[in-house]
Amino acid sequence: MSELYVGLMSGTSMDGIDAALVEFEQHHIKLRASHSQPIPPELRYKLQLLSLDAAEASIDMLGEADTELGQLFATATLQLLHSADTAPSAVTAIGCHGQTIRHRPDLEHRFSLQIGDASQITHLTGITTVNDFRRRDIAAGGEGAPLAPAFHQQVFSSPQESRAVLNIGGICNLTYLPATTNNATSNACSGFDCGPGNALMDAWIQQHKQQAYDQGGQWAASSTADPALLAQLMSDPFLQQPPPKSTGKEHYHLDWLKQKLVNHAGLSAAQVQATLCRFTSESVAMAVKQYLPSIKRLIVCGGGVHNGHLFNHLQRCLPDIQIESSEQHGVHPDWVEAMAFAWLARQTLQGLPGNLPAVTGADRPLVLGSITPA
Repeated sequence: MSELYVGLMSGTSMDGIDAALVEFEQHHIKLRASHSQPIPPELRYKLQLLSLDAAEASIDMLGEADTELGQLFATATLQLLHSADTAPSAVTAIGCHGQTIRHRPDLEHRFSLQIGDASQITHLTGITTVNDFRRRDIAAGGEGAPLAPAFHQQVFSSPQESRAVLNIGGICNLTYLPATTNNATSNACSGFDCGPGNALMDAWIQQHKQQAYDQGGQWAASSTADPALLAQLMSDPFLQQPPPKSTGKEHYHLDWLKQKLVNHAGLSAAQVQATLCRFTSESVAMAVKQYLPSIKRLIVCGGGVHNGHLFNHLQRCLPDIQIESSEQHGVHPDWVEAMAFAWLARQTLQGLPGNLPAVTGADRPLVLGSITPA
């Protein structure tokens, strides 16, 4: 019998909520419908203040944003189901990643905080909601991230070739999928965050051009990267750190970039953007060469797949690897992450693990998430 789940994802860009209606039938996973719900500017501003630990942020702001975001997740779900002509009663559960406010696996008392009140989601939709996927993995000594690799393994593995999945969101993460005759084998699969994705490029163009992102990488392509700045960026300690590892805007943010620019005052804003684009592609290439030397194919998903300038430079950095969109494997690149959290919710309700210890560093496979029943 087939089952329907909804996956909700709000990434580090904080520009919108991705909602995916996913059908599971035996070993087949199908995207039935999708919807993108913009985050209102006022709420996005609050989320940015909270994530940067700004002076204006407060506990009251955190609590209100948690409630408001939960209501918005519910709205996104209902609009998705309306567009798909599907009743809420037909959906088994919602898997909600939530909005990451802080991700600090580097502290002595490590934690990862996502908001978006699951009680609001369940109350307004009438659908059981699974959220808070990262804490259980962290309790077991893991990073709590990335969590999508277990899903990548299910949908992108091949017994014929070793390949990897690259998600270019605000942060880039890689999933290694070795050639295997048993795609359910998790021991050989690995993954990790490998550096900045769109986060720095988006922050820079927002400051200088008041645009949410560099469409197609056109602004970066209008100039040339500065070798000295690129070398300084590539010396970032996170890039040298071995997996398992994860990061976020707590590390790669505008103030971090401005500190690096102190000794590069003569560069134009366009040169900086060109350098940031190169930084993303070259940090990915470095990670692939260092940790995934055997792969023949790199499957790319996430918003960065639409940055043609970035995509082309990545291919030049990795000339011996076939680089292609996840769409060529039957999954639209914009919806992979939301689908992953629908899959994770299903794993939770079936009492099955959602993490891969080789990816997160947890001491064992674990059932993830908290369940708010309808």
